[in-house]
Amino acid sequence: MTPDALLRQARAAAGLTQAEVARRMGTSQPVVARLERPGSNPRFATLDRALRATGHQLEASSEAASPVDETQIHERLRLTPAERLAAFRASQRNVLALSGRARRVAR
Repeated sequence: MTPDALLRQARAAAGLTQAEVARRMGTSQPVVARLERPGSNPRFATLDRALRATGHQLEASSEAASPVDETQIHERLRLTPAERLAAFRASQRNVLALSGRARRVAR
């Protein structure tokens, strides 16, 4: 669910107007309207404050599996800068070799 939809739904469930949420947040109604506008991208703390003004609480969890293999990142960070550069150059040579072979096969 997007932040704007989450806030609109929480405000409606609490039976509050944008002006009432704004007063509880210590801000103005146009600020709440901007938060509820589709595509809004508030900071986590701002969204949390707005939801608390509606009587709700924002919870964040990291249960979803990361699409990135973080073990490789950790392995690279253990290397010295010179070792990272050497590894990068080796990878670059491999990519160039593979792309050369791919062009020959495609012809």
